[in-house]
Amino acid sequence: MSGSRTEISSLGEFGLIDHLTQNIELQNASSVLGVGDDAAVIDHFGKQTVISTDLLIEGVHFDLMYTPLKHLGYKSVVVNLSDIYAMNATPTQITLSIGISNRFSLEALDEFYEGVYAACEKYGVDLVGGDTTSSQKGFIISITAIGEVAPDKFVKRSTAQKGDLICVSGYLGSAYVGLLFLEREKKIFMESPGVQPDLEGESYVIGRLLKPEARKDIVEFLAQSEITPTAMMDVSDGLSSEVLHICKQSGLGCVLYEEKIPVAEQMRQAAYKFEIDPTACALSGGEDYELVFTIPQDQHEKLVLNEEISVIGYMTESEQGANIITKGGSKYPITAQGWNHLK
Repeated sequence: MSGSRTEISSLGEFGLIDHLTQNIELQNASSVLGVGDDAAVIDHFGKQTVISTDLLIEGVHFDLMYTPLKHLGYKSVVVNLSDIYAMNATPTQITLSIGISNRFSLEALDEFYEGVYAACEKYGVDLVGGDTTSSQKGFIISITAIGEVAPDKFVKRSTAQKGDLICVSGYLGSAYVGLLFLEREKKIFMESPGVQPDLEGESYVIGRLLKPEARKDIVEFLAQSEITPTAMMDVSDGLSSEVLHICKQSGLGCVLYEEKIPVAEQMRQAAYKFEIDPTACALSGGEDYELVFTIPQDQHEKLVLNEEISVIGYMTESEQGANIITKGGSKYPITAQGWNHLK
């Protein structure tokens, strides 16, 4: 872009919506009527509808000092789709509403929407509605994701059974460490603006924060393998807090094994630079958008072929509480903040 700046006010609200939505092509048969009418129309042909919504506020959920707008658009969509996958469902549509202050130009909004459309295309989801409004200050994003699932095939948090294996996809803790690097560099920049950020070699953990992916592949694998999890959640607030939700809502306890918790080598090295424990990052760090789910033990064989899934523990009687067994063989209660190995 050659530095040109178009004021959003020059378009008016309808002009803005037309501009932002001019190239939408619907991808799902269930999207009967999309943007451009008073409301969207969706027909899921005898399937059940799954709905999830998220509100993202500048300065609380994201920092535009180190978040490119295109990445923000992409991530805003992905974090919502992740909630639909966490119900064992397939996302089909989203609505997107934004509040923007006059410090954003049309070109900036176009960048944001580029990311939104990239995510929609990747996950086969249609943008079918939304709203734009002005905001006093900062950028506000609200996304609702809609999905479909065969009748009663959705998976709740409250239905894990005693003896079930606890499984998790991918690697944990990386997004949190990525955030530590970006916050560190921001602080240095604020103190001396001439200094170039030093993020050499940390593209993995930073990418995990700025451009997460939802685990569509895991939900598809479970379906192909005829595995129906007994309980499932996405890991947005950190593994320990999600596992505690499953325990509490299912009325059970659990045992996790520290050595089984999957952490990427790049994350381990990065955590050591901050002198923090990689396990603590994996337990307490949020925003990984992996899936944590429970399955009956007799389904274990079907998982073995999938390298993206780790079995990290099992569900127990509630009286036994939620515990982690460390690499050294000690047992500690899990708290929502993970587990403090320094105590």
